[in-house]
Order: sequence, then C-alpha cells, then structure tokens
Amino acid sequence: MSASVHSMTGFARISGRISDALSWNLSLKSVNHRFLDLHMRMPGGAERLEMRLRLLLKKKLLRGHLEATLTVERGLRPNAYFHRDLLQGYIAAFRAAATESALEQQPDLNAIFRLPGVLTMETRFSDAEMEALEEDVAAQTGSLVDALNRMRAQEGASLAQELGTTMKRLDLAVAQVGQMRQDVQKAYFERISGRLAALLNGNGVVDRDRVLQEAAILAERSDVEEEVTRLRTHIQHFLSLLRAGGEVGKKLDFLLQEMNREANTLLSKTGGVSGNGQRITDLGLGMKSEIEKAREQVQNLE
Repeated sequence: MSASVHSMTGFARISGRISDALSWNLSLKSVNHRFLDLHMRMPGGAERLEMRLRLLLKKKLLRGHLEATLTVERGLRPNAYFHRDLLQGYIAAFRAAATESALEQQPDLNAIFRLPGVLTMETRFSDAEMEALEEDVAAQTGSLVDALNRMRAQEGASLAQELGTTMKRLDLAVAQVGQMRQDVQKAYFERISGRLAALLNGNGVVDRDRVLQEAAILAERSDVEEEVTRLRTHIQHFLSLLRAGGEVGKKLDFLLQEMNREANTLLSKTGGVSGNGQRITDLGLGMKSEIEKAREQVQNLE
C-alpha cells in the first residue's frame, strides 16, 4: 500500500483538566514552509514542557510552519500578589522625601498599589500544579499531532487528486503536440528553404542541394521530439512520486521546474511557424499555465 502525501496546512486542538480549578487548551496550526519551523506560545514557567513538546513535534512532523499555543485557565479567581521589595522601596522613598521636606505625611497604600509593578493579578502555579500540567499535556500531545496529521493527510489527498488531473491535461496537450510535430517540421523546412533560396539568389548563385541541406539542418534543430519525450517522462515520474507518497513536495517542485523549461524550449522552437505551429504555441502556453497551477499546489505539500 502506497504512503499518502500530506499537505502542510492543518489545525487541531485538544483540552485537558488537572483539577476542578485548573484546565488547559493546546492548539496546533500549520501552514507551508520550506523546512520545519516551530513557534511555541507557552505560559510563564513552562520552559521544560516546551522542550518536551519540541522534541515530540520534530519526531512526528517533517515540514511546515507550526504554531503551538498552550493556554491555562483557572476555574477560580486568581489571587492578587504584590512585589514586596518594590513596595518597601516606594514606602522608604516616600518617608525619606517627607522627612527632607519636614512634612508629617504617611504613605497611602492604595496609591502605592496603583504604581507600576507593585500589584499583579498574574496566575501563579505551584510546583505540583506545573508538574501535573506538564505530564498531562505531554501525554496527550501525541494524539493531538495524530489528529493534525489526519487533517493534513486529507488535504494532501485532495491536492494529489487535483495534481493528478492536472497531469492528465498536461499529458493530453503533450500528446497533441507529438501528433502535429512532423507537420510543423515540414512547414519550418519550407519556410527556411524559401528564405535560403532568396538569399542565395541575391548573390547570383542558386545551389538547390545546399539550400535543401541547410534547410534540413535548421528544421531538424527546430524539431520538438526531444521536448515531447522529456515532458512525457517527467509527467510519468511526477505521477509515480504521487503514488509513492511521503515527503515528495520538493521533488515534485523540481520536476515542475524541468517541465517548465521544456515547455519554454518547445515554444521557442515553434514560434513563427504557420499552420499547426500556432496550434502548438497555444498548447505550449496552456502547458505553462497548467505547470504554474501545479507549482502553486505543490508548494503546500510536505
């Protein structure tokens, strides 16, 4: 059974509860990126948990820009905390200023609590709570990544189907070019023969054998048989990689670059040729359009 291809776009979320008063939510959101790019948003004090999650994510994911966000909620209102040293510093400064100014004033605690940094409502976790949080989140992160990968696999399957359809259209266009190749080569031969004869006639000398020989050489150089063959080979290779699955995004992108080069060469060889030459030009432009659409889709494959 062939492996599936994965999109780099996906989202998954999971929740847990440590106690009646403490719960958490962890979400994973991924988009395309050349490499695996992890961005962690964690509460203060969760540095050890962040390192564990990084190691786990690197084992299960290959490519993509991934944002992991952990939020922690308390069911009860958090206690207020004050910065003891900062509070004492404000009081000492107030009393020193009052003494120097010969004022009989006492510091106002309400006013001091409004000063920056003295009073905070930030949630603090005990060591036991942080340890329980770390173990619970780490234990469930594996299933969360599996859920993310299932979504990425579904997106990847949809992209693979679209890419397969694109390759069929591209292969049909290449086949049509192959069928018209000889007619175009003949038209090119006739055009070059006429030009060479006119040039030679202008010098007062007409060498029919030379005209035909030069025209045949130039017509041979304009033949697109090699481009048609290489395009067909690249298309088959592309489809085989899709069927094999796995980490194929970069390989497919490289193949599409090669296809685009062949399409450009095909267009340069057939430009200006009458008859089926214009039809091949139209087909070549259509190929480039299909290749460009495929490249946009492939950018999102792992």
